[in-house]
Amino acid sequence: MCVKSPTVFAQVHLHSPTKQDIKPPKVFLDKNPRIVKYQLKRLSNARLLLVERSDDDPKYLLVHQEILGREGIAKGDLDDAVQAIANINGTDPVTELLALISDLDSEGELKGTAKQFVSLLVEQRNEKLKSKTGSLIEAAESDNQLLNIAGFAGLILTGSTEKAFDLAANNPEKMATLLDSIPLIPSQKTRNSLNSKITAMLGEQQPVGVRLAAVNAMLSITNDLSNNFKAIAPLVTNPKLRESAVRVLLKIPRKNRDASASETLASFLVKFAEDTPPAERTSDAFVEAMQLADQTLGLLPQEMSDGYRKRLSEVTVRVILIHTVEEEMRYDIPWFAVQAGTDIQIVLKNEDLMAHNLVITKPGVLQAVALQAASEGPTIGTSGKQYVPDSSDVLIGTEMVAAEKQSRITFKAPSEPGEYPYVCTFPGHWMRMYGVMVVVDNLGEFQRNPIEPKDPVGSNRPIVKAWKVEDLNDKIEMGLRGRSFEIGKKIFNEATCGQCHKIGDVGKAVGPDLTDVWTRWKGDAAGVLREIIEPSHKIEPKYIVRKVITLDGDVISGIVVAEDKEAISILPNPESPEPTIIVQDDIDDMIKSSVSIMPKGLMDRFTEDEIFELLSYLKSIDSTK
Repeated sequence: MCVKSPTVFAQVHLHSPTKQDIKPPKVFLDKNPRIVKYQLKRLSNARLLLVERSDDDPKYLLVHQEILGREGIAKGDLDDAVQAIANINGTDPVTELLALISDLDSEGELKGTAKQFVSLLVEQRNEKLKSKTGSLIEAAESDNQLLNIAGFAGLILTGSTEKAFDLAANNPEKMATLLDSIPLIPSQKTRNSLNSKITAMLGEQQPVGVRLAAVNAMLSITNDLSNNFKAIAPLVTNPKLRESAVRVLLKIPRKNRDASASETLASFLVKFAEDTPPAERTSDAFVEAMQLADQTLGLLPQEMSDGYRKRLSEVTVRVILIHTVEEEMRYDIPWFAVQAGTDIQIVLKNEDLMAHNLVITKPGVLQAVALQAASEGPTIGTSGKQYVPDSSDVLIGTEMVAAEKQSRITFKAPSEPGEYPYVCTFPGHWMRMYGVMVVVDNLGEFQRNPIEPKDPVGSNRPIVKAWKVEDLNDKIEMGLRGRSFEIGKKIFNEATCGQCHKIGDVGKAVGPDLTDVWTRWKGDAAGVLREIIEPSHKIEPKYIVRKVITLDGDVISGIVVAEDKEAISILPNPESPEPTIIVQDDIDDMIKSSVSIMPKGLMDRFTEDEIFELLSYLKSIDSTK
């Protein structure tokens, strides 16, 4: 792709800034490279993306390199940059990415720019990777650990799995690195095909570093779960493997948990709880272990289960650990059960970019509580917590929990059995981010024969598929034919699109207006589809989320609406007209996110036909097309 106009470049996607938003900067590209780099580094991500550039002139190379090395740039822009560099140098993206990775410090974790480069590499088309098999082997054999990860992942993706394992066979460090590369492989089918090879690395004859890497790799595997449970459960007794093993086991559904292995596991975990000093019983690792113990008791005979539960109650409060799911605006646990009238603690761990809370309501009033929270705004009421409304319908709630933070609430469960919803009451989140606390008379009896609660907002849509653009790209032309305006509009509403987007005068302006989306995309249906399925592929600069870390350790995530040498104004809540002002001297770090505020997975509960109905509707409402 040859791009000569920054305005054209910015307007080829759904989230497109206009000239009125940000003026293209003037950069003198004919100067000394050090001067050019200095000019580019002074630019924000948004202004950098507006710099004039193309892929047919070496003078633009430094611009593309600066884009590629920045954190917080959307994946689509990174893809464009690496392809442009390859075009200018007369090479290919795989060669360029391997060269960039080789220049990085090979020590430490795979994070930041290194993770960005490796992710771009493994997402190249298989034919591109296969044509560079020799380079991938060299990378796997090198002394650079980051190159090893890239090389092993690339070889596995091209079908050279045996070659990759042969290269690592006699070197424990290489084998551990190979196993570390597996979760980075984008294809679930490919990851699952490695299950038996990973399991083989769990044996006691393997060094502990290899075994730990194998356990961590199991987190990305979704097949043969019954055998995985039996293979991983015994590893909980090993202190060096316990934390990772517990996390793998927590992801395995109840139906795949072997009864005999569960008895042994429960016996160990109860004794582990009793032997753990009280001061250590609040750690994340202990809480997760107790979550697993609690779930395991439901698989045991009643007398055994009751005995273990009594022993646990004498040393620890029952804890429910709930994570937020990054980019998806949902909790990782859709429901849990508690015994009426008992003490429990809920830990909400926020691993998403934006702030969330968890508010437990009385049965049947989730929506009313959420709407009251939105109408009252962030004002702190008698609860002392933002967005927790003063209402008799609220049982308890956490404060707003910033990114990478957590909150604990300890309370006595209601004495009346029933289905008590929990919800994030941050405006606009309630329609996707909720669950149910089931209060029962006898927890042990319920866990032996659990009954899933009703959806508290009335949704009866199961997960259809974790859709990828590649699943639908070749079907677009036929898929758009013969669609119904009314059905498409219904899907638009069911998918809660209007919570953030406007069509005409209807909806909310949290995200870009969709009225003329087809015109802005110049009729490119595949491009519009990608924005729906992969909202982080391209992000309009004014909607980029920044995470601000203060000197006091507070984390505030939101959209920056104003910034100068003295302070920044950030909107943690896009619906609120009042920004939070942070003095520049109080800021320890500020990170631009490459993740859209639009959650991914919005279409995962819809069928292929329904997705095309929505796409057709967006096309039909554009009166300017």
